[in-house]
Amino acid sequence: MTSIETQKTMKRSTLIGSLLAACLLVGSGIGNALAGETAAKHSDAKPKITKAEAKRIALGKVPHGKVKSSELEKENGELVWSFDLATPDTKDITEVLVNAKNGRVVSVQTETPAEQAKEAQADAGKQGKGGEKKARKEKEANAEKDEKD
Repeated sequence: MTSIETQKTMKRSTLIGSLLAACLLVGSGIGNALAGETAAKHSDAKPKITKAEAKRIALGKVPHGKVKSSELEKENGELVWSFDLATPDTKDITEVLVNAKNGRVVSVQTETPAEQAKEAQADAGKQGKGGEKKARKEKEANAEKDEKD
């Protein structure tokens, strides 16, 4: 092998080694970024405020309220505990949203039976066929658990 051929072979080896090293660095950077993004998504999905704490906060906003349903959900990008509270002498429901990270009350809204029906219909549309019945059963099951808490 001549010295020119040896030099070309060394340049090729150096180039290939450099490309492999670059691929490994870029690949690990992307992997770390994806892992960080996934961890962030999962950390958002876990509440710091327990359901029982959020329930106490929500009931504090509605005197004589009784939990009809509750769920953990994302509302406007925030993870919240949502409580539908019934009060004596009215068919209206008061919905209280409690931030699941810090316990701050995000929203308190009163819904008439007509508004409740409209919301249930919209929820059913999101869940597909048979979703309304399933959603109602889930809410009833949550309400039963809430009564025991």
